[in-house]
Amino acid sequence: MQAQDQMHPPAVARSPIRPPQRRRLGGAAGNAHLTSLLGGILLVLLAVEGATIPVLHQFLSVHIFVGMLLLGPVALKLASTGYRAARYYGRGREYMRLGPPAPLMRFFVAPILVASTLVLFGTGVLLLAVPHRGLVLDLHKASFIVWFGAMTIHVLTYAARAGRNLLAELERRRTDGRLYRFALAALALGVGLATAAATYPLADPWFHRLAH
Repeated sequence: MQAQDQMHPPAVARSPIRPPQRRRLGGAAGNAHLTSLLGGILLVLLAVEGATIPVLHQFLSVHIFVGMLLLGPVALKLASTGYRAARYYGRGREYMRLGPPAPLMRFFVAPILVASTLVLFGTGVLLLAVPHRGLVLDLHKASFIVWFGAMTIHVLTYAARAGRNLLAELERRRTDGRLYRFALAALALGVGLATAAATYPLADPWFHRLAH
């Protein structure tokens, strides 16, 4: 019996080897790709919105509709960049490896850009909800000037990196969280489109003033 036991030692229970868990949004790299994807979408929509400004009287309806549509993608981009900053300052390992933004962008341009974005879109929504001229309209125009300057610096600084991330996102067939990122971007556009469609009737007073 002992000889047989030595020849056939008892089996040792082994825990099954689990494959590494795939992260839904792809971690720090996925966050960067999502931010770049949203940046590309916003660049197109903002170009349309900006093109209406010199001929606002003729394209006020487009300006209002696209402005409200932008709320969805803008909110998601603020969330993605805010999440990256929170994870970096929270000492997240992946985000620490990516490193911080340049000091000029981090301490000067980014705060101005975020603040002016909130004021610009906030006053835009307020003007649609309570149509009137005066301080709110002046603040909307002034915040656009500040926002445009900060956004220009932001785009020139990050355009090359965002372009590389966007190309990588479109070319790779299998990437952690790729489908989730596209779904989030589509959801943001859907929310913006629904918001624009729901609030468009509120613009009637502006159209009546324009007609008179």
